[in-house]
Amino acid sequence: MRFFVTGCAGFIGSNLTERLLHMGHTVVGFDNFSTGIKEFLQTAQTFSNFKFIEGDLLNKESLSTAMQTCDTVFHLAGNADVRHGLLHPHKDLEQNALATFNVLEAMRTNKIFEICFASTGSIYGETDIIPTPEHAPFPIQTSLYGASKLAAEGLIQAYCEGFNFKSYIYRFVSILGERYTHGHVFDFYKQLLSHPDQLTILGNGKQKKSYLHVQDCIDGMLWAREKFSNKVNIINLGTAEYCQVDDSINWICEHLKLSPQRNYANTTRGWVGDNPFIFLDCSRLSSTGWKPKKNIQESIVATIQYLSQHQWVLDKRT
Repeated sequence: MRFFVTGCAGFIGSNLTERLLHMGHTVVGFDNFSTGIKEFLQTAQTFSNFKFIEGDLLNKESLSTAMQTCDTVFHLAGNADVRHGLLHPHKDLEQNALATFNVLEAMRTNKIFEICFASTGSIYGETDIIPTPEHAPFPIQTSLYGASKLAAEGLIQAYCEGFNFKSYIYRFVSILGERYTHGHVFDFYKQLLSHPDQLTILGNGKQKKSYLHVQDCIDGMLWAREKFSNKVNIINLGTAEYCQVDDSINWICEHLKLSPQRNYANTTRGWVGDNPFIFLDCSRLSSTGWKPKKNIQESIVATIQYLSQHQWVLDKRT
């Protein structure tokens, strides 16, 4: 098959691109390097069945031209900056909602009818139902990021109904692993490199989070695409466990053999939109036989190992 991957130079996108290439598929990768990293494409560019096109999803004409001859779209590009979303609210609208509209229109123009979309568990906001299943009612949205992803989901579902598209909407927990470039674990490691004796924690350390390794994430996406065949397929993608932020700090410090003084903000949220308890019910996918290979602790340690061996990645995120 010929896959079109938006955000192919990003964290998840570059790993997915390589997996598809190793499986023998042709991949057309599309990225504008606003957050993607060129070095993440070095392996992909050794494959003859890979074509990279530098472009912006907000440019409808170039996007539609780049997508020609492809069969399926993996739409992974987007703004994932939840913490600083209020500083530039236009980004979530443009890069998540409007960009998704452009992807759908390019698909319609090119008669491509299958889309696999990277959504987020953040759309559940601060739900009262934990663990949270796909059919949980939506509470008030608490982040511009979550709201823009929900808008993108709505557009995809409407195109499935109106233009007979088929969609896979993956609602992720936080993803960790090789080429990870933002989030709690990244920030903690970068702090500890600069001052191993001190660690500043946004919030009180009691926030409960669920994490999934990027290779398990890709396994889950591809597995779900084989197992489900509805017009609209919404799949929670995570693990059957969660940890507190303090737990993740313990594992990081244990691996690095450090005992820093911890300086807490003593608030239940690290920032506006920081959900203090994220735990998805992933039984829909697990009932088909899928399960992650790594637990949360193993995923966190693997991420620290990667960052330790590739410290140049830290310099790409200031």
